Amino acid sequence: MQIIETVESIKKKLTDNNINWVLCAMTDIRGIFQSFSSPVEKFLEDDQYFETGIGFDGSSIRGFKSIDESDMIFFPDPNGVYILPWVNGETRSAVIIGDIREPFGSDQASDVDPRGFVSKNAVKLAKSMGYTSYFGPEIEFFVFKSINPSKLQYDYFVSPNGGSSDSWGPPRIVPESPDATPGGYILRPKEAYFRNPPEDTTHDFRNDFANALIKMGYQIEMSHHEVASHGQVEINFKYGDLVQTADRVQIYKFAARNIAKKYGWIATFMPKPIYLDNASGMHVHNSLFNNGTNVFYDPNDNYAEISQECRYYIGGLLEHAKALTALCCPTVNSYKRLVPGFEAPINVMYSRRNRSALVRIPVYLKGEKYQKRKRVEYRGVDPSTNSYLAFAAILTAGLDGIKKKIDPGDPVDEDVYEMTTEEKNAHGVNQLPTTLKDALDELSTDEVLQKALGSHVYDAFIDYKTNEWNQFCLYVTPWEIMKYLDY
Repeated sequence: MQIIETVESIKKKLTDNNINWVLCAMTDIRGIFQSFSSPVEKFLEDDQYFETGIGFDGSSIRGFKSIDESDMIFFPDPNGVYILPWVNGETRSAVIIGDIREPFGSDQASDVDPRGFVSKNAVKLAKSMGYTSYFGPEIEFFVFKSINPSKLQYDYFVSPNGGSSDSWGPPRIVPESPDATPGGYILRPKEAYFRNPPEDTTHDFRNDFANALIKMGYQIEMSHHEVASHGQVEINFKYGDLVQTADRVQIYKFAARNIAKKYGWIATFMPKPIYLDNASGMHVHNSLFNNGTNVFYDPNDNYAEISQECRYYIGGLLEHAKALTALCCPTVNSYKRLVPGFEAPINVMYSRRNRSALVRIPVYLKGEKYQKRKRVEYRGVDPSTNSYLAFAAILTAGLDGIKKKIDPGDPVDEDVYEMTTEEKNAHGVNQLPTTLKDALDELSTDEVLQKALGSHVYDAFIDYKTNEWNQFCLYVTPWEIMKYLDY
């Protein structure tokens, strides 16, 4: 799937594209994409940086090292090179994604590195079991004209409880959406999906963004406005192996922000920026192959043409789902998305076709001709995630299901959103954690996922996210002022 680049081919690529500057990019524990710039000559002369790497201060990167162990090495990966099509002239630039190594001649990825250590170890685990894994994320996000956290507005006209005075919305930050053009059409809540221009004012932006991705080597499959009425969009690209796809999630976010800036807009991957409207998810399609054969496919299965290995894989996803949520939905805001009523995957069960399920088996096509497309879709991920950690954890959970032959139980082919609590209990349907704290507690008891992260990343992630939760708990929100000031 992935074209393996050599140092010589990358040097030629940098030269042929008249690159002057190289952004050396890495990802911290939070999933934030960070970089420093280097003159391209450093990558062209005597293979200096490709052979020795580049030293940097690891204590300034969240989740890496303490100040007394701060020396670290950025080691560029020839398979992580992207030419930036929106930058030209004397600042013509490329991104090189790299792995993080310990100093003093180490040739192994450091255990602090979400990419080089966590995600590549998951790939090795799959390989040891005879599998190659492929991932295809559907990344939703919002574009806003502007957003000012210092200005609040009361929601007098929207109510979750039918309009009683006690249910009037609190003051909130109101982003200015490109879909809210004065004098233009109005996209009503939950009715923006697949809308055409001129109602959809993000059309030109999406085309520019998709064109930029194509120039960087992506194969685009679909682009459209999403359900939320305030500038929510989605552009899908073709699947790839785990590390390549995680890289491409990071470049995707980077490109979205830069193309949005050309429009004077802001692109955000915050899951739930709009009160009482749909949030952004990142549904992850996943398959396993062995020697070119899709091991998830079984032509004799009457339910969804899935193999027993696929069922065990699903069993692993469901078994570890609550702990996975800490990594796949890693912000306080993520849990404003995981609530009933907004198409969020809160129910721990699997099904074919059914988008109310946490694990969905797409069944668009049938037959041997399409066996390579057989996959499972894990819907419990949002775009605030660290893609290296999330993909590694999903793969590890599924592989654990295969190793332990975990039975996922019977599928639930009903709209679970419409079920009563009693009906859910009868089907054995549990729910995902409802807060970041609950999800972290689940992760703290899951030894399989802890091992997948490694002790350093696990401890750093728990410490950082626990602190994030504590900060949120201490903050007095505008909702509390509105609700309790007259008590």
